Amino acid sequence: MTVDLRDFDFDLPAELIAQEPPARRGASRLLYLDRRTGVIEHTRIASLPERLQAGDVLAVNDTRVFPARLLGVRVPTGGAVECLLIRRLAAASADRSDVDPSGGPGELWEALMHPGQKLRAGARVRFPGPSGAVNGEVLERRFYGRRAVRLWTDDGSPVDAAIDAIGHVPLPPYIHRPDRDDDRDRYQTMFARARGSVAAPTAGLHFTPGLVAALSARGIDVVTLTLHVGYGTFQPIRSERVEEHRMDAEHFEIPGASADAINRALDEGRRVIAVGTTTTRALESTAARHGGRIAPGPGETDLFIFPGFTFRVLAGLLTNFHLPKSSLLLLVAAFAGRERVLTAYHEAVAERYRFYSYGDVMLIL
Repeated sequence: MTVDLRDFDFDLPAELIAQEPPARRGASRLLYLDRRTGVIEHTRIASLPERLQAGDVLAVNDTRVFPARLLGVRVPTGGAVECLLIRRLAAASADRSDVDPSGGPGELWEALMHPGQKLRAGARVRFPGPSGAVNGEVLERRFYGRRAVRLWTDDGSPVDAAIDAIGHVPLPPYIHRPDRDDDRDRYQTMFARARGSVAAPTAGLHFTPGLVAALSARGIDVVTLTLHVGYGTFQPIRSERVEEHRMDAEHFEIPGASADAINRALDEGRRVIAVGTTTTRALESTAARHGGRIAPGPGETDLFIFPGFTFRVLAGLLTNFHLPKSSLLLLVAAFAGRERVLTAYHEAVAERYRFYSYGDVMLIL
């Protein structure tokens, strides 16, 4: 089956791309889509418990976003440098005492750096902060403008702690404003626990303790898993033939209690509903490897879900509205059908829903 990327385009007025979170968490609009009939209804996220039924299992991603965007200068010229940390590669082991007098091992990261054309192997950078700096050395250039970079602190203290102190929230590129202190809270779900993502699992941003309590009171089980969201979530599909696209591998971990709860629901014919595309990919990846079962423990997934995919776990999906021609939109279309999803998106535009990370949300059952 050949899937043409051009079939997943739609017109979106720029003013519908949310630049700010809702005035309060839990105030988002919700578009409901019945994937069997195509019926669309408009409501609020607070109505989610009434849309579900006792016995449903809701799976959420409890990853925590870290401040992965570093702003600093080149050494020794002082020119401005920006670095977006994508993923940790390893602890550095090579002897670089010539540039690192602290003697600490440092860490190796894959990163996007600007200005890329000036940052060749051997280039040094420094990211200052009030309580200490993070230093960096470019080790090699990689594909699509990426770099392998070694990071260390002046005194050999943990790099993670220094990054948390001086880093900026890595807001998506379609949010055209600098990050603020309040983004450290609002671009983080209430479930956030395990540090490691460069982007929020945005469907989880709509939840509040009150909403979770209402779900529990209705007999709906909320379980967690962890998938650390990488920069690949924003990576464009560069081929018109969708099946040629490759996803970056992302680490996930499913607790034993969550695996047991989901497997019991599957055995008993109860619905499993994923909160977000990241949760979907983790569940469907492990199910594909284990005969439709959810296996506990760690794993990696580079699963690319597009129309034609056979879902083994999901009976429902709660997800934000996604970019045209994106891998996330293709996943949603694989679950609910291209025509119905695009019809829902056109109606969302007509009804002035807010799109993307800080925007409104869609429930598909």
